[in-house]
Amino acid sequence: MEKFELEYEVKTSPRVLYKMLSTDEGLQKWFAESVSVTKDQFTFGWEGTEEKATLVHKKENESVRFKFSNKPADTYVEFLIKVDDLTKDVALVVTDFADKSDISDSKELWDKQIEDLLGSLGL
Repeated sequence: MEKFELEYEVKTSPRVLYKMLSTDEGLQKWFAESVSVTKDQFTFGWEGTEEKATLVHKKENESVRFKFSNKPADTYVEFLIKVDDLTKDVALVVTDFADKSDISDSKELWDKQIEDLLGSLGL
């Protein structure tokens, strides 16, 4: 599995973006059809399938990291919120892992997911 990062400009506040990345309500608007949470255990549903993930790290208004139970132990999905010190522009950095042959498809999927995220934010 290879690690890759994607960066997207998001014209909203870190507080609003963090809520979309870290809560069941926010994630259900763009990431999965259904999301349920019990403590730090998230269950994501897509077209009749479910995937479980553990919220392994969070820092309010800055980052969220999920470890999916069906993925290799050394992999994760991370959302990092970056704020430019000078311009105050907000960017979302997505870190994920994929087989080398699947990275292009994974990047396309993330582009679509982030397009959905921006749409749900009205951007």
